[in-house]
Order: sequence, then C-alpha cells, then structure tokens
Amino acid sequence: MALNIRLLTDQDFEDAMQRQARLRVFKNDHIVDSNGIIVRFDDRTVVIQSGVGDLAYHARKDCEFFELRKR
Repeated sequence: MALNIRLLTDQDFEDAMQRQARLRVFKNDHIVDSNGIIVRFDDRTVVIQSGVGDLAYHARKDCEFFELRKR
C-alpha cells in the first residue's frame, strides 16, 4: 500500500520534481491524473507527464496534488 503525501508549498513540488516522484492529482474529489511526474511548475500551474507525449496542465488552485510513496 502506498502513502499519499500532500504537496502544498513550492519546496514540496521542487523536491517531488527532483526525485521524479509519482503523483496523483485530484479535482473536485475525483482523480484526474495518476502516476505522472512533475515536469515543471509555477505559482499557478503544474505540468505533469504520464507518458512520452502525454502532458497535462493542472491549475494549482483547483487541484490537490499527492506524492505516492511506498511503505
């Protein structure tokens, strides 16, 4: 079972991006993206890559981001 660690601050996002941590993204209590890594982020948007040509842009204010860690 995996631990879900919520990403809130810029430092949280930076650490997850450097480690290429896998993420889950929720919007309105529904999973909208899963198992991708952060490619880049700023104060408004997080860009997540799930595959070779699969990029998703998520608004930070509308979504919740969780890093998946193995126990």
